Amino acid sequence: MKNIDSEIKDKLLKELEVYFGADTKRIDHAKMVLSFAEELLQHEPADARIVIPASILHDVGIKVSEKKYGSAAGHYQEKEGPKVARGIMRNIGMEDAVIDEVCRIIGCHHSPGKVNTQNFKVLYDADWLVNLVDEIEVKDKDKLQRLIARVFLTDTGRAMADKLYLSR
Repeated sequence: MKNIDSEIKDKLLKELEVYFGADTKRIDHAKMVLSFAEELLQHEPADARIVIPASILHDVGIKVSEKKYGSAAGHYQEKEGPKVARGIMRNIGMEDAVIDEVCRIIGCHHSPGKVNTQNFKVLYDADWLVNLVDEIEVKDKDKLQRLIARVFLTDTGRAMADKLYLSR
């Protein structure tokens, strides 16, 4: 696993907070996805230089989507997010190759299969670890178990979801 400079991570978090302002729901979501991504990176062969920025910035398209389309639907986020993320990453001086890959992931972070890299899979699973509780009645363990088996793309992500949501 390649590591990310902690200064870059801190700058991205600061930029995210400035971008979303008082929208603590979006900021807190990104921080939770970041936390799960960091945990997944301990066990999955992915590149932290890509996964960390993608986890912080994956939902930046929401703000533009809500303003432009009146919706935060995933396909709008995927359409609008890469441009916003690219601007933020360029602003703090990240490498073009890293920016390009992060933007590819953000541009399909609700659409598994469009990008089939380990970096995408780790971000996708980290986002699902946060969002899963909103998607299904957690009390229905059988339904939840089937959903976990179907949506998670890494063994570590599935194991973490089982532990978080099925072991209660």
